[in-house]
Amino acid sequence: MPNQMALTALHLGQGAVMEETCGWLLPAHYGDPAAEHRAVREGVGLADRSLVGKAVVTGRDRAAFLHGMVTNDIKGLQPGQGCPAAFLDAHGKVVSLLSVYALEDRLLLELPPGTTEKVLQVIDHFLISEKAYFEAADEAFVVLSIQGPGAPALIECLAGRALDLAPYSHVVVNMAGAPVRVIHRAEFGGAGYECWVAPEHGEGLWRALGEGGARPVGVGAWEVLRVEAGVPLYGHDVDETVILPEMRLEHLVSYTKGCYIGQEVVARVKYRGHVNRALAGLVLEGARVPRHGATLHAEGKEIGRVTSAVRSLALGAPIALAYVRREHLDPGTAVSIHDGDAQLPARVAALPFVQP
Repeated sequence: MPNQMALTALHLGQGAVMEETCGWLLPAHYGDPAAEHRAVREGVGLADRSLVGKAVVTGRDRAAFLHGMVTNDIKGLQPGQGCPAAFLDAHGKVVSLLSVYALEDRLLLELPPGTTEKVLQVIDHFLISEKAYFEAADEAFVVLSIQGPGAPALIECLAGRALDLAPYSHVVVNMAGAPVRVIHRAEFGGAGYECWVAPEHGEGLWRALGEGGARPVGVGAWEVLRVEAGVPLYGHDVDETVILPEMRLEHLVSYTKGCYIGQEVVARVKYRGHVNRALAGLVLEGARVPRHGATLHAEGKEIGRVTSAVRSLALGAPIALAYVRREHLDPGTAVSIHDGDAQLPARVAALPFVQP
């Protein structure tokens, strides 16, 4: 039997068609994936993101210790602020992507789904005498994501006041009769928020957001939106075989913070070298969506591999994320994707595919 999220019964009651993914029963769609996609692009969409990993860090050395572990500036965060980061190994390869949120007495970590225990075990090996205590909190919160141009007005209406939040900043407000931590998280580059709430208040918050005009969005439309935005997903587009600079995500890194694990590799690529491959977009001809791992070829040589692929509802064509050799990274470069016996013509595209 697959695992079920706290709001599974609610999703079923709202007409969700469920599918099993990685051992979990998830809402694939609510009857019209195209309308769900359009809601995020033009209005406001609502998705249950409760499977993201969650951890709480306490202790007087929490910020200083984590600062020396990850790629971004943690010691500089004030309560109510946050930032994205990566946790690397000594060779600059990506152990995890994460977001860090600073509170008065603790840090909240958001991690890729299903990775909390693994990441905390790796971090534990680096703890010696520091007063920093990591606790898994996967079941402690329901996480609802509200995305689209209508998201700010909806959140402010339910909160009863204006929220002037910088990216990754957060505040606790009362919504639907419960305290909710609202985080400014634009998943696809436009407007958006995450709402963290205790599980017993998750259904009430979901219903209030829906009554305010948010349309439920299943994982099918969400995946299309993610790829269209060029957002890499840990476990699909990035893992421990990828060095951080290959992702070309500069916002994950502070180049002035000082030392952290893998810093030497990241700095060397930035200031003295280059990567041999990097994440890029592909727009395909025809209708076939290539499989994960399909290889890229140009000039008779293998030059990369596909990591995610969907049919873009915004572009009306198959698109993919792929690692491509640097000499073929220029947008417009013609390549061929070998997917089984098929050879699919494609061209390299700049990311994101679709501007917010």
